[in-house]
Amino acid sequence: MEALTGHLDELGHGLVTTVHLTVVTTIGALLLGVVVATLRVCPVPLLRGVGMVYVEVLQNLPLLALLVLFVFALPTIGITFPLFTSAAIVIAAYEGAYLAEAIRAGINTVGVGQAEAARAIGLTFSQSLRYVILPQGLRAVIQPMGNIYIALLMNTSLAAAVGVVELTQAANNVNLVEAQPIAVFTGAGLAYMLLALLIGRVTATLERRWAIVR
Repeated sequence: MEALTGHLDELGHGLVTTVHLTVVTTIGALLLGVVVATLRVCPVPLLRGVGMVYVEVLQNLPLLALLVLFVFALPTIGITFPLFTSAAIVIAAYEGAYLAEAIRAGINTVGVGQAEAARAIGLTFSQSLRYVILPQGLRAVIQPMGNIYIALLMNTSLAAAVGVVELTQAANNVNLVEAQPIAVFTGAGLAYMLLALLIGRVTATLERRWAIVR
């Protein structure tokens, strides 16, 4: 325990950075997921192709490889971002591909008759998607989205590989000083577990509150 109590400030700062990174990337991934899912169900073949390529490419590349390329390759052509911003962009883009597929699955649960009714009353495709289909589709996949957010939380630990001092990197720094890996990384693991349980509890509550009665 002394290995932890003597470095609470450092570990606390890492935990705050992890939470901050998780919140930022959650918002970014959700926005990207909605946009890409919209492209995936768009009646325009070119836009559907763009959405499909985005999902296929991002889902079939390792997140760590994307982080390394973004942080270390882009500066060679003059494009630089702060480390935190770089990690947030890459993780949001990566998880956005998974959220897009979850949201598309939710959209597919909405009855065809509702889309036809929306068109019958004069709504355009974008209006029917915004006011009729997306609200129901999102409510249908709250739990799968929660699982993706938990995976996103865990994936923020990869930001340590490119120099972001989040919880994993802070724990590693403490371990280099104290040489107590069991105590240090058990404490970090418990923190991740509590955050994951919190995300699970929130999504379960939202799922019950917004459940669609069919």
